[in-house]
Amino acid sequence: MRMSRIIGHRGLAGEAPENTLAGIRLAAEYGLKWVEVDVTLLGDGTTVLFHDRRLNRTTNKNGRLQSLTCSELETIDAGSWFSEQFSGEKIPQLGAALKLIKELGLGVNLELKTNGCSEPKLVETVVKTIAEVEFLKDRLLVSSFNYRALVRFSDCSDIQVGCLFERLPVNWHKKALRVNAVSIHLSSKRTSKRQISRVKSKGYELYCHTVNSLTVARQLIDDGVDGVFSDYPLPDD
Repeated sequence: MRMSRIIGHRGLAGEAPENTLAGIRLAAEYGLKWVEVDVTLLGDGTTVLFHDRRLNRTTNKNGRLQSLTCSELETIDAGSWFSEQFSGEKIPQLGAALKLIKELGLGVNLELKTNGCSEPKLVETVVKTIAEVEFLKDRLLVSSFNYRALVRFSDCSDIQVGCLFERLPVNWHKKALRVNAVSIHLSSKRTSKRQISRVKSKGYELYCHTVNSLTVARQLIDDGVDGVFSDYPLPDD
């Protein structure tokens, strides 16, 4: 198995503000071995961990993420919305996040979020940052709902790739072959036993998002799913 049965979603989004260093640290404290985080660009090309196009939901600021520059990151609180305990938590740059993940001995699934930014620039910067940090390739997997970005990434890197879908498309295998994918990632609510069997029969690992019920997680794993993304530290037994 490339990842683990329980992968912390956006760090550990049920226990700490999503896509923050605090969430990554907490995932490690709970004993998780892998985390998933979202990667996108600011307006000046800085690579950061962030999910949305806009700042409103997860920071104390309003407006588009694309309007920000690196110098403005220190003025933004990305933790208080979740809990006063995380007041002052910042939007982390990718390099800092990868260094922390590496220090903690975790694996990471980087999800490319284009969010209207330049796909070539996002891919180029992510590849460059991974190389600068010297992150172990066997502890890293890149995925994206944006198939064009995933094709571009696979064409310029030998880092393992996972195809991310809300539901399994008819041409899923063709797409997976094109990017030399090692895994398929599907919504847990739109995944059937038949689809699980189909994916597994082709030799791919299968992971489901986002599973916050231990009962559901166990059923999916019993049905053949290799692991689940969760906002909470579900027992991995």
